[in-house]
Amino acid sequence: MILEAVIGSHAYGLASSTSDVDRRGVFVAPTEAFWRLEKPPTSVEGPDPEQLSWEVEHFCKLGLKSNPTVLETLVSPLVEISTPMGEELRDLLPAFLSQYAVRAFTRATEMQLSRAGRNLKPKQLMHVVRLRLVGLNLVRTGRYDITADRSLLKIRDGSMPWDDAVVWAHRLGDEIANARGPLPEDPDRARVEDWLMSVRRRML
Repeated sequence: MILEAVIGSHAYGLASSTSDVDRRGVFVAPTEAFWRLEKPPTSVEGPDPEQLSWEVEHFCKLGLKSNPTVLETLVSPLVEISTPMGEELRDLLPAFLSQYAVRAFTRATEMQLSRAGRNLKPKQLMHVVRLRLVGLNLVRTGRYDITADRSLLKIRDGSMPWDDAVVWAHRLGDEIANARGPLPEDPDRARVEDWLMSVRRRML
């Protein structure tokens, strides 16, 4: 394990007494393990509840697609494990960022938002809005900032009308789609691949 961090409500300062502790990590399989017919797993769940770890190559592939959970793992302030390789990975964040975020941050919430009129819970709607706020800021500024808007708590506790919260979520999606900012069209795949190759060499 080279990196492990708490993400979600706790990282954003939006946790309640009943909030799960979501952990995401990155591990590196020995290079020789890839020479076998049976390859190492791309991800492993556990051992704790709500814990998931990715093999570093799979993590990088997801990051190059601007996967929101992967990017959040790189910027979470609640880091529990970070080896020198883990620090190198965190420093790679700019190489992962691109205009791909426009699609990634809207698609990641589309399914939940489509259930807003049926069985979506206030906590889930809060996180839809939260993720879209982060995506909008990223597309506009080029920075992945997880500082939470405290007004999000009004969605969870019901003090913000449900319809207003849904309208807010849809408006954020439109703003992300139309936003312009400094993000490059494509991620720096070569930089990420060079780093990954160096990891494989070091793990021989």
